[in-house]
Amino acid sequence: MAHSKNDTPAQPRLTDLEALGHAAECLKILAHPHRLRIVQLLLQGRYTVGELAESCEIPSHMASEHLRLMQRCGFLTSEKEGRKTYYEVVEPHLANIMQCIESRFGGGE
Repeated sequence: MAHSKNDTPAQPRLTDLEALGHAAECLKILAHPHRLRIVQLLLQGRYTVGELAESCEIPSHMASEHLRLMQRCGFLTSEKEGRKTYYEVVEPHLANIMQCIESRFGGGE
């Protein structure tokens, strides 16, 4: 336990467990290599499902499922333009999360 200068226990500022539970669920959603790659791409700009699928070398239906899960957590938004739907990052902290991952596990291919 952390102690202050006068050796009395400090009162830690902790996030409530409900919020931590929600965070854990959203982090589980991110914990997939294709989803992390999709986030890397979307942090550079908006993409369609087909463009993301091609860049990640996965079928479009898999890319759609990854996008759906991340959108459900509030990481992404989509906007329809004509027949195409574009996805983009709306969670401002996602860039920081990716920066931590890239710093820890390597930056480029």
